[in-house]
Amino acid sequence: MQLSVVIPLLNEQESLQELYDWLTAVLVKEQLSYELVFIDDGSTDGSWNTIAQLSNLDKRVKGIRFNRNFGKSQALNAGFLAAEGDVVITMDADLQDSPDEIPELYRLITEEDFDLVSGWKKKRYDSVISKNLPSKLFNAAARKTSGLQLHDFNCGLKAYKSEVIKTIDVYGDMHRYIPLLAKNAGFYNITEKPVQHQARKYGETKFGADRFIKGFLDLISIWFITHFAKRPMHLFGTLGVIMFILGGSFAAYLGIDKLFINPTARLLTQRPQFYLSITSMIIGVQLFIAGFIGELIQRSQNNSPRYLIRDKKGFN
Repeated sequence: MQLSVVIPLLNEQESLQELYDWLTAVLVKEQLSYELVFIDDGSTDGSWNTIAQLSNLDKRVKGIRFNRNFGKSQALNAGFLAAEGDVVITMDADLQDSPDEIPELYRLITEEDFDLVSGWKKKRYDSVISKNLPSKLFNAAARKTSGLQLHDFNCGLKAYKSEVIKTIDVYGDMHRYIPLLAKNAGFYNITEKPVQHQARKYGETKFGADRFIKGFLDLISIWFITHFAKRPMHLFGTLGVIMFILGGSFAAYLGIDKLFINPTARLLTQRPQFYLSITSMIIGVQLFIAGFIGELIQRSQNNSPRYLIRDKKGFN
């Protein structure tokens, strides 16, 4: 199979039929062998009924239904595991991503041999205050931290080689950083393409302003995971040793000063420097223990499922 289109969604019943018609028109015209994989992330509006009806009418339509809302990253993870195409394209189901972009994205992967092509919504139709400005700040921080010069990390419209999505592990809210996850996995041939962004036609956005706060926290998390996930002792242990040595050295200085240099000076317990040195050593020990515990957790981590699938349609 040449192409898989993976579409995570939550309460997008009104747009699904129109999206299917648009996708079908584009892909049939391109004469590609394809599948459409819809992942219903706990919708309550009848989205699954529409997906089931489409699957009954068209065997190229496949559906995965979660027990409840687990988040976009988990939906993408399930879609990636199910996708069978040589090229995988992700897009949102709200009609803000245009299926007309798919042929060029597919060409960039198959003919120009990119590992990943990320969409760039150069002209947006979202609120300037609540979305555009925070998005620019978020993307600037992501570029600085990751080293990837992409303008729109969070664009849902992306294209991948199959081996990319089969290698990376998308969890938590890390769907924002799939290009960075791919880079960390050794896929360096990453680019971006300006794509058409359309105003939302049905319903309301499922993401609030808090997504940017979570995005920055996830950025810190992925930086830590990239550098220290396998050896947390390298970070916490190093900081702990530094703090302990600083505190211990200062305590030794205070002791020598009291015993040999100025025995008649005030008691050590009356000097604030004494408590600073003790505090530094305590914090150093705690950081070292945190690193040690992190090593133990990393070696005995529980790889339990992060989502539960309630139903499937269109799969053999």
